[in-house]
Amino acid sequence: MEKDALKILFKQEFTRMIAVISKIYGLQHIEIAEDIVSETFLLAAETWDKKGTPVNPAAWLYTVAKQKTIHHFRRGKIFKEKIVPELSYKQSTQENEDLIFSEQNIKDSQLQMIFAICTPVIASEAQIGLALRILCGFGIDEIAEAFLTKKDTINKRLFRAKQKLRTEKVKLEFPAESNIASRLENVLHIIYLLFNEGYYSKTQNKTLQKDLCLEAMRLCIMLTEYKKTNQPKTNALLALMCFHASRFNARKDANDYWILYEQQDESLWEMGLIQKGRHFLNRSAEGQEMSSYHLEARIAYWHCIKEDSKNKWSDILKLYDQLLLINYSSSVALNRLFAFYKLNGSGAALEEAKALKLGNNHFYYTLLGQLYTDIDEQMAIMNFQKAIILAKSKADKRTILQKLERLKK
Repeated sequence: MEKDALKILFKQEFTRMIAVISKIYGLQHIEIAEDIVSETFLLAAETWDKKGTPVNPAAWLYTVAKQKTIHHFRRGKIFKEKIVPELSYKQSTQENEDLIFSEQNIKDSQLQMIFAICTPVIASEAQIGLALRILCGFGIDEIAEAFLTKKDTINKRLFRAKQKLRTEKVKLEFPAESNIASRLENVLHIIYLLFNEGYYSKTQNKTLQKDLCLEAMRLCIMLTEYKKTNQPKTNALLALMCFHASRFNARKDANDYWILYEQQDESLWEMGLIQKGRHFLNRSAEGQEMSSYHLEARIAYWHCIKEDSKNKWSDILKLYDQLLLINYSSSVALNRLFAFYKLNGSGAALEEAKALKLGNNHFYYTLLGQLYTDIDEQMAIMNFQKAIILAKSKADKRTILQKLERLKK
């Protein structure tokens, strides 16, 4: 098997096997599960290189992982402490019956793992890192690159998160029905943040950026396939991600610089994802709930329609007005201001902008520069220059510089 093919298989099966093993032996042994699965893949690489890839690679991995798991726990401390031999035999027999890598068992285990990792007892940043490792199969190098930090920092972060799972005795199980709604809210939030890590990523690795988005979508799809989590807001979040992901290939050029929405090549948009987004958006409307994901999904849908009409920006403005009431943030306020500008013009928008006072936000000064472009060129230049100073990423600085250069021509 080629190296790239084995890497893809690893990312697919790593998470599945860890979920099933952890379901049987508990999250307190999650690091042992990681070691066993890693050893299984190492053996696969060595064996398949010599003897060739088996007809069913996944089945081969499941068989070896099961053998290694049962062997480890039989010879480990858990079984040494057993006083009655019959009890030990009964336990090992039960393991053989439970440690089954069936599709249903894998799906249930992975869903339960999502809730376990997205427990509120772990900080959200650590939850994202743990989700990338355990739910998505990303290596430490990839996680470090996604967060633009050192591997040692990620290892420490993951260690503390796993320690929290043990000390808080978090179980791999579905929450009680009365707690599903509150726990689902946190799960969806982590998936949302995970998607944003890819979509608004500062890493130069385009493959990694896209993989992060696809993994977030995969996790959300799993939630829509489980009756109790297949709620309107789950479908709304999936619709939102589909709409954004549909324009992924049109957002950056060959030099990894941002391409403004107005300049994007519509032929690069993935129409299949837009259709799927519409499907999930329709499903999200089946209840009475109106979450921030609903509003953001409808805004994202409008951005999949390349027109510049009053009707479009009027609806987007109303959606942002609602979103500010549900989930206020500076980015929402700025996006709302842009929609206001498209509908009412630069002069009226400048009056609105003065009330925001987002002094350390480069997006704020970028928008001010745009608003001043047709009113006061010197003020426009001054605001673009402030934005360049405040921008942290090369891609953002380059985008603002392009606006400044067009203004000076």
